[in-house]
Amino acid sequence: MTRKYVDCRDYPSVSKCTVAMSADTEKELLEIAVQHAVAVHGAKDTPQFRQELKGAIKEGSPRG
Repeated sequence: MTRKYVDCRDYPSVSKCTVAMSADTEKELLEIAVQHAVAVHGAKDTPQFRQELKGAIKEGSPRG
């Protein structure tokens, strides 16, 4: 099974967030990434946002 990740550095923001999250499953990663985006970036947890975030999930590991 390939790890999946989302790296905030791939999406520059005002906060200049450098967090990278990874998990074994897309479902697990999506949940933690939504929580992070809402708490840190002020995103709204909507079905559309979750769909966009799913598109940002990559396979492998974040860059070092």
